[in-house]
Amino acid sequence: MSQQLFNRLRAASVIAAHPNSLVDLHLDHGCIKCRISRELMDIIRKEGKRMVLAQSSETTVGNTVRRVLKIIREEYSRLRGRSEETDQQESLHKLLTSGGLSEDFSAHVPALRANVIEVINELLTELEGTLDNIAMQALEHIHSNEVIMTIGRSRTVEAFLKDAARKRKFHVIVAECAPFCQGHEMAASLSKDGIETTVITDAAIFAVMSRVNKVIIGTQTILANGGLRAVSGTHTLALAAKHHSTPLIVCAPMFKLTPQFPNEEDTFHKFVSPQEVLPFTEGEILAKVNVHCPVFDYVPPELITLFISNIGGNAPSYIYRLMSELYHPDDHDL
Repeated sequence: MSQQLFNRLRAASVIAAHPNSLVDLHLDHGCIKCRISRELMDIIRKEGKRMVLAQSSETTVGNTVRRVLKIIREEYSRLRGRSEETDQQESLHKLLTSGGLSEDFSAHVPALRANVIEVINELLTELEGTLDNIAMQALEHIHSNEVIMTIGRSRTVEAFLKDAARKRKFHVIVAECAPFCQGHEMAASLSKDGIETTVITDAAIFAVMSRVNKVIIGTQTILANGGLRAVSGTHTLALAAKHHSTPLIVCAPMFKLTPQFPNEEDTFHKFVSPQEVLPFTEGEILAKVNVHCPVFDYVPPELITLFISNIGGNAPSYIYRLMSELYHPDDHDL
């Protein structure tokens, strides 16, 4: 299973919104037989790093690995009679008295394997229900006769809007998200469910924004500073929303939250062929210009109003707290 997942990552065929296969890997891998926490963590970290290198632009892989490592740390501490909360409270005292030495996880804990498998199974259940948990919050944020704008196609936003449409009537404006124009697919899907939908070009976003009540978007990654790595064109949308004081809501599950900052790694940017923007048939022009076609935009946290995740709604300023709950600081760099 490890090699199959690796090959799929290399081929970029793993969809970000389904990290269940990564958790299944940790359950099925032979390393789960280890009873020494340090050995278990070393093998998972090694396997996780291999997966990250296979598709470095896909942060969900590393996030899931970090989440599993945090589970092992917590279960080890609990079985040893300590809690993660107590460790955090005493961290300054430990730093001063023990020279900053951290737990080496070398003790033999017989019940570790069973406990880790049980908690990972709970994580799997949580991952399977993320889309439903986000969608069920839709009626709290979408009201009758509102005009909602989104961009491209996000399965999370699509489920969110369709859930609200069961009891509310509203109008959705979809920016097409050129050059791939996934907004057309989004509009067609929403229309099939009886939602009044209009497709606009990306250039018309600012002109139409004055009519919009709120903007609801998805994202590829939630960064450590509360910013986004989202589809190209999202930054334009966010700036227009800010100018018109229109709330911008981001729907994203917690496994998209990463400890990475926007200026940390070269893998943040991903470029594809500019064929859709400037066809190769325009050979005379191509010889005179350099064309870059980025896949993602960076959206700073000050342009975002609210995050809606599977655990509820949070402001961008609260992201640092969620980070400490999901990942251990020692696992930020795999």
